[in-house]
Amino acid sequence: QFEESGGGLVQVGGSLRLSCATSGFTFPDYAVGWFRQAPGKKREAVSTISTIEGGAKTYYRESVKGRFTISRDDAKKMVYLQMNNLKPDDTAVYYCAADSRDYSGEWYALKGMDYYGLGTQVTVSG
Repeated sequence: QFEESGGGLVQVGGSLRLSCATSGFTFPDYAVGWFRQAPGKKREAVSTISTIEGGAKTYYRESVKGRFTISRDDAKKMVYLQMNNLKPDDTAVYYCAADSRDYSGEWYALKGMDYYGLGTQVTVSG
């Protein structure tokens, strides 16, 4: 299970920190990430992070590089996404996700992950 939080309405240039509390699976064994879906668009990978054992390798889609930072806390079974300098194009529902295969972020960007939360709305105005 996933419980996303931290979404909301923010002005252009503002910041938000998304959090995802997980349960029901062996968190350290899973790659995790954030995906988003804007109205009328396909779901897209925003950022992923591999397992700690896999080197905690991160992936970011080009449009968020330098602005977003993903992190994981295996002890708390949490995933975070710090989003800075937000832009109107970042407006979407953001979904926490997990996958047991620990593939590369590029692979997940093409194929997606196995499990998704219900999402949290992020709206950037201005």
